Amino acid sequence: MAVTRTDHLVPHTSTVPANRGEHVELFVRECAKEPVGPPADRKVVLMLHGRSVPVLAGFDLQHTSYGWAEALAQAGYDVFMMDLQGSGRSPRPRMEDPCNVNPKQQAAVTPPLSGPRTASYPFVLTNSQSDQDELSTVVEYIRALRDVSKVALVGWSAAAFAMGPYAVKNPGKVESLFLLAPIFPPAGPPDPPTLPAPGFPTHVLTYSGLDQAWSNEVHCATQREPGMVDVAWAALMENDPIGRTWGKIDASTGKPAGASRYRNFVSWGWNSTTAGQGGVLGGSVPVLIMHGEFDRTANTTPPNPAVPALDFHVPALYNAITGPHKLLVTVKCAGHSMPWEVQHKNLHNVSKHWLKHTNVGGKTNGLFDMDLSGAISPSP
Repeated sequence: MAVTRTDHLVPHTSTVPANRGEHVELFVRECAKEPVGPPADRKVVLMLHGRSVPVLAGFDLQHTSYGWAEALAQAGYDVFMMDLQGSGRSPRPRMEDPCNVNPKQQAAVTPPLSGPRTASYPFVLTNSQSDQDELSTVVEYIRALRDVSKVALVGWSAAAFAMGPYAVKNPGKVESLFLLAPIFPPAGPPDPPTLPAPGFPTHVLTYSGLDQAWSNEVHCATQREPGMVDVAWAALMENDPIGRTWGKIDASTGKPAGASRYRNFVSWGWNSTTAGQGGVLGGSVPVLIMHGEFDRTANTTPPNPAVPALDFHVPALYNAITGPHKLLVTVKCAGHSMPWEVQHKNLHNVSKHWLKHTNVGGKTNGLFDMDLSGAISPSP
C-alpha cells in the first residue's frame, strides 16, 4: 500500500522567551500506510530533528531510498515528525531579521548586510525547557489522535537534549528511545541560566559550510554517494523560504546562494546524572544508541573538558545509563550525517527491528559494530 503524508499544525502555548505566552502552531508531518489500523496493530513513532537540520530534510528526504520515515511507514509504523520552534516549518520568532544572525556568520546573509549589525533581539532563542514543553505537547497530541498510551521516540543528534530528559520524566508515555548520534555532555550543566540568555537567536549554514563539515567526516570511498551534498542542500532550502533568499548572488544563476537558518539554543539538565536517574533509561524505557565511527560532531576530538557543556561523548551516554536494557552500535564507514550516507538502509533496517522487538540481533545489552553489509558483531 502507498504511504500517505498528512501535515498537522499542533496548537501550543509558547514558552520560548521571544514569544512566551503566544499561541503558536507546531509543524508535524504524519507518514503512514492507509488504512491506519487499531493501536494494537500499529505502533506510533515520533521523530525529532537535531540542531541544524529540520525534520523533513533529515527524516523525509525525497530522494531514492533515503526517506527514513517512509521506510518505517512501509514497515507498518505510524510515523510522526516534528519541528521545534526555530527550525523547519514551525514558527521561527525573531529569525527573519538578518541582524539577529550570529555576528561571525553575518557575511553569509549579504545582501542586505555589508557588515555585522547590532541584534534587534540580543538573546538566545530557545532552551531545554521550551524544547521539552513542545515535545510534550506533540506527544500528548499524538496519544490522543491515535488513542495510544505510549509513543516510541527516535531522535538524531541534539534531539537527545529534549528526548532524553523527557523520557526520564515521563517513562509511562515512552515505549522506547532510539538515539542516532546523540549529543551528550557527560558533565553538562544541571541548572538553567537566567533566561533569556544573552546572545543571538540565529545561526546560518551555507552550502560550502555543509560540504566542508560533512567532508571532514567522510573517510571511506563509498561512504557518500555522488551528488548528496546537492540533494541535502536542496532539502534544507526547501524548508527555509527566507534563508534561501539570503546570501551572495551566484554569478552562474543570478540568484542568492542561500543560507539555512537554525536556532541558537541554551541547554541544561542533560548529563550523566540525568541519564542515570532512577534507572529509567535502560529500565522501563529501553534505549538503543547508534553512531558512526567517523562522527566527530557527537564525539569531541580532542576532548574539551575545559568547557563541559561542549564536551560530547556518545559512549559516555551508554555508560551513564543505569538500566540494563541498553545497546550501543558503532556503524562502520559512517559519520554524523548517516541518514544521508550509504549506511542509511542499514540504519533503517536496524530501527525497524528495534521498534518491533527492542533488541538488536536478539541482544538487549552490550556494545556492537555494524559493517557495510549490515552485519552486527560484538565490539572488540
